[in-house]
Amino acid sequence: MEEFDRENVPSEEIDEETLFIVTQTFKALGDPTRVRILHLLFKKECSVNEIADTLDLRQSTVSHQLRFLKNLRLVKYRREGTTLFYSHDDEHVMRILEQMINHACHS
Repeated sequence: MEEFDRENVPSEEIDEETLFIVTQTFKALGDPTRVRILHLLFKKECSVNEIADTLDLRQSTVSHQLRFLKNLRLVKYRREGTTLFYSHDDEHVMRILEQMINHACHS
């Protein structure tokens, strides 16, 4: 198991903006629907319809959650015609999510 590298932890106090982003990111990861969406997008790029169909969610629910995740820069999209295709946008957060899933499966 990898040892935690304390040298990469910033020594200065956390400023308000950083604190807000960190807590909002944990809030995003605290919601089961958002975790399901991020997990799916970790595996592949998807349209809103594909996410809704795969996860058995309403389109409006998916759109709402994607807007929340996009505002935090956790997902990004590309346009193809009239369709938007979403993918994850932050390797750091995806690694945290992957580690938490592995932790849960290991327990």
